[in-house]
Amino acid sequence: MAEQQQQYRLKLDSVDLKNFEKVEAEVEGVEGAKVLLLKVGDQLHAMGSKCTHYGAPLVKGVVTPDGRLTCPWHGGIYTWTCGGIYYVADFNSLACFAVSTGDVEDSPALDPLMKYPLTQRDGSIYITTDEASLKAGRRSGDVKCEVQSDEKVVIVGGGSGTMGALEGLRKGGFKGSITVISREPYPPIDRTKLSKAMIPDATKVILRGEDWFKNASVDHYTDQVAGVDFSAKTVQAISGKTYPYTKLILATGGTPKRLPLPGFKDLNNVFTLRTIPDVQAILGAIGETKNKKIVVVGSSFIGMEVSNCLSKDNQVTVVGRSKEPLAQVLGERVGSVFRGQLEKSGVKFHLSAGVEKALPSSDDSKNVGAVHLQDGTDLPADIVLLAVGVAPATEYLKDNPAITLEKDGSLKTDSFFSLADQGQPDVYAIGDIATYPYQGPGGNGIYTRIEHWNVAQNGGRAVGAHITGARKEPKPFIPIFWSAMGKQLRYCGNAPNGYDDLVIKGNLDETTFSAFYTKDDTVVAVATVQMDPVMTKSAELMRRGNMPSKKDLQNGVDVLDVQLPAEVKIPVR
Repeated sequence: MAEQQQQYRLKLDSVDLKNFEKVEAEVEGVEGAKVLLLKVGDQLHAMGSKCTHYGAPLVKGVVTPDGRLTCPWHGGIYTWTCGGIYYVADFNSLACFAVSTGDVEDSPALDPLMKYPLTQRDGSIYITTDEASLKAGRRSGDVKCEVQSDEKVVIVGGGSGTMGALEGLRKGGFKGSITVISREPYPPIDRTKLSKAMIPDATKVILRGEDWFKNASVDHYTDQVAGVDFSAKTVQAISGKTYPYTKLILATGGTPKRLPLPGFKDLNNVFTLRTIPDVQAILGAIGETKNKKIVVVGSSFIGMEVSNCLSKDNQVTVVGRSKEPLAQVLGERVGSVFRGQLEKSGVKFHLSAGVEKALPSSDDSKNVGAVHLQDGTDLPADIVLLAVGVAPATEYLKDNPAITLEKDGSLKTDSFFSLADQGQPDVYAIGDIATYPYQGPGGNGIYTRIEHWNVAQNGGRAVGAHITGARKEPKPFIPIFWSAMGKQLRYCGNAPNGYDDLVIKGNLDETTFSAFYTKDDTVVAVATVQMDPVMTKSAELMRRGNMPSKKDLQNGVDVLDVQLPAEVKIPVR
């Protein structure tokens, strides 16, 4: 039985808001309940006050002229008009909702916000709702669907790209059958939590539960794809099953690379990290007593995040080839900041270093005992974690004559993530396996492969919208990622053509800064630490073609003071 709705008064000093202003208000008579009040187009709107992804306070987000409310952490956007021990930190992405409805527009949020009808009288604002909805601040993202057509979408993969495609298809009105094939025996997961928090329980990281799949009429099979017959429109699995399709979405992600060096293939307790079983195996090797000597080979994001997590109870050493960690993406100046953060937690670094081999343990020759560097240094190791990148997981397409793989094993797509240019208009590729024309600042349509969770899910949503016909033009979005390495890093944009200068606002030594990566006079990417919502605002400015130039920033322009145009100006062709 539904709760009876009633009117609740918002506790506000003033209801006189200007356009694009917002305020978080307590609710009279309901302890702990808060509502976000904001004004757009001379109209007031009342919504849930926290992002449905990780609970970021939306009062600190960014409001756009076309009615988007963007999360200050993740850039999630909402639209409005009417209605173990887990060391989990405040992970971030760029969630986006339609303020007119509260519905999700961009990843990573899945559930929409509550939207409350409001009235004004006697200088106060009242909203109409029930207490449960008020406390929740969000609506269920469940979808109920019965298959009513002969169309068959097959999705291969089990990550955020798959979840984005499912959301885009069902919420876009697709009534055909949907089959998900994944080698992982659980629903799509939030893979970012594996490296950031080493969570071994799939129920803690699944994006949607079994009931969601049942209600949405989505069939999920644990199987591994062996090949695709594009002419017959069937997917073959190693189980012997054949899955027919009318539309095929390939979202098989990445395969962790291993080192082709002595010892790393043969010795026990040498791990990579990609799945829940990987986490379980690593934590099993660490054991309850912990305090293990762990050598992490690789100083990019996965290696740094895992090191940050495991350093709480173990002795961690990071080996990297660059002068500073994360240098390939963030540069040496910013990379050194995060090295300093991890050093405070006891992590040791061997940088500008090459690995030669893994050595067996003196106690048990079957187990790893040390990592031998090219300079002759031996690093004692009970456990070795290889974090040296991933390769597109497209082995099942390697010798397929119907399509051509790029040199790195990825699939080149158009702006709809379709393989139409390869003669396969009913086939799509998203996530780590997709090389697509990047149209963000400085991209100029260069084909780029971006290994971001946010890009995969937005790509999935875009494909779902393309299949249902909800979008006739490619979806314009700016890549976003986030990381937990002592301090929370937020990053937007991309630099496929590199960058040639760096403009710093704030203080690197105090880990409170914004770093603007520039190519000539164009800002191509932004990284921030403790400067919310600079990254979110920058992503919106990039999306609308109004990002300040390098010269503007050097002359003192603050992105938070720059007006957001209503029109999106990312090229889509």
